[in-house]
Amino acid sequence: MNWLNYNHLFYFWMVAREGSVVDAAKALMLSQPTVSIQLKELEKTLGHRLFDRTGRGLKLTESGRIAFNYANDMFSLSRDLTKALDRQPTGRPLKMAVGIADVIPKRVVRRLLEPALALKPGIRLICREDTSGRLLADLAEGRLDVVLSDAPIGTGVHIQGFNHLLSESGTSFLAKKSLATKYRRGFPKSLDGAPMLLPSDHTTVRQALNAWFDSKHIHPLVVGEFDDTALMLTIGQEGTGMFPFPTIASELAQKELGMAIVGATEDVRERFYAISVEEHPKHPAVAAICKGAS
Repeated sequence: MNWLNYNHLFYFWMVAREGSVVDAAKALMLSQPTVSIQLKELEKTLGHRLFDRTGRGLKLTESGRIAFNYANDMFSLSRDLTKALDRQPTGRPLKMAVGIADVIPKRVVRRLLEPALALKPGIRLICREDTSGRLLADLAEGRLDVVLSDAPIGTGVHIQGFNHLLSESGTSFLAKKSLATKYRRGFPKSLDGAPMLLPSDHTTVRQALNAWFDSKHIHPLVVGEFDDTALMLTIGQEGTGMFPFPTIASELAQKELGMAIVGATEDVRERFYAISVEEHPKHPAVAAICKGAS
């Protein structure tokens, strides 16, 4: 019986995923000849050709498709084994890798993570902030345990995952105290022509705000648009303009930033989700976040 060399199988799996030896070699940080040699060795062991060349790329043969499906299952089980052992008591804190969509305010993130942070004996939290698309790709590859997002997985995203609604909130408008005093009276009509800092157009909350402004015939003076919510808050602290903020964390923001509330509306709703690869998460910290939803 010929035993498989799992390094050879892994290189084959990477080539099949990347579509070429060149791209796989870059991802593996190896030379192209090295990867090619490993492929030939695997084909020799299995007794089957695994790829046909198509132009500059490679196409799996029927034997290659069978091998790729088995390799997928094997490396998926390998990730599951690593995760399962990571969760066993070892005297070290439980590790949880969290992807955080960069449009979610940090104070909201803190509230969403509270159930996990309250676990005993504690967790080792690893946070990565990026766009939802890139974070979901990392979740699918097993590099993250959970993703916190302001939107559920859409039908156009080809990633297997489950949405867990954690929280829903209306929207408050915060500003430096002097600015809040000036525009508080007559809210929301007072926002017409008022200096406003807003999230970028591509965000879910910005689209909801635009629709709400239109419905109220309000045309604020937009003095800044931001991908980074933390930067928007920093600029807002200087009194440049008011900004929208989830009501569930607005009290905390007022205390920490020294801001005041101009007004609030329940018509602009923000939703926050935990996205996992399991319908019922087994990771204790992920399960605590989902169970602690409010």
